[in-house]
This record gives sequence, structure tokens and C-alpha cells, in this order.
Amino acid sequence: MDRSIMSTAVYPGSFDPITLGHLNVIRRAAAIFDELLVCVMINSGKEPLFSHEERVELIRRTVVRFPNVKVEASQELLVEYMKVRGAKVIIKGLRAVSDFDREFQIALVNRKLDPNIETLLMPSSEKYTYLSSTVVKEMAAYGADLNTFVPQEIIEDVLKRLKV
Repeated sequence: MDRSIMSTAVYPGSFDPITLGHLNVIRRAAAIFDELLVCVMINSGKEPLFSHEERVELIRRTVVRFPNVKVEASQELLVEYMKVRGAKVIIKGLRAVSDFDREFQIALVNRKLDPNIETLLMPSSEKYTYLSSTVVKEMAAYGADLNTFVPQEIIEDVLKRLKV
């Protein structure tokens, strides 16, 4: 398929830590767009387990198999980050109806800030609908097997951080 304009999408999130659900969305979005930027953002409502830099490194280790995926961190407003990079599409994963309500509202705000930006809401694969970074941290704290929660490449990092 020949495209005259390179399509770039941004998948923003806190990714603290990245889960298999996040990785599933990355794989699917990377198959649609020429370039996918995974952007580690600040979530003021959460106390992070890993620093910005650590999260970028953890994600880079898990997405190395996707040549069109780049990982960055940003503390700026998402629409400003996107303008600088020429991106027009925001990717957001949805696990449940409650995610839709929040993400729909944020999509409208982003469109108000920049009418050229679209948000693509990707429903989670059914096997990841229960999965969140919060669940991962809780399960890890109790010593649960993390193989079905996070990519193999970062299991030891999560366990070490939680001193399990």
C-alpha cells in the first residue's frame, strides 16, 4: 500500500508498569499506522512505582520487536506533544464501559484544543479486560505469578521494585 503521507499515532499512558493488555494495543495499533509513539505521561492522580525514565526503558525492552514503535516520555500537554511530532491520532485502549465514559470526555477536550486530532478507541482483547497496572502491582505484592499480567522482559523489574 502506497501512502503519500506517513501516518503517526500516539498511545499515551502512565504504563506503570506496562501490561500485556497495553502490549496488545501496541501490537494492534502498530499494524495500522506507519509510526506509533508510545508516550509515557504523568498521571497526577497516581503515585508511580517506576520513574518516567524507568518506564520508558521497560517499554522499550518489550516493544523491540515492533520496528515502527518508538517510546518517549512527555510532561507537556498531549496535543502539544502531538503537534511537534506531526501526529494526528491518539490511541486509547478500552477495558470496560467506565473507560469509555472517561476517554470519551478526554477525546472531546483534546478535539476542542486541536480540532485536527482524532481519538481511536480500541476495545481490549477479551482476555485482558480485567488487567490494569494497578492489578499488576497488587498481584505482585502478594507474590502471584506475573506471567499472564506483564511481558516476560520486565517481570524481574516489577518483583525487584516491590521487593517480592
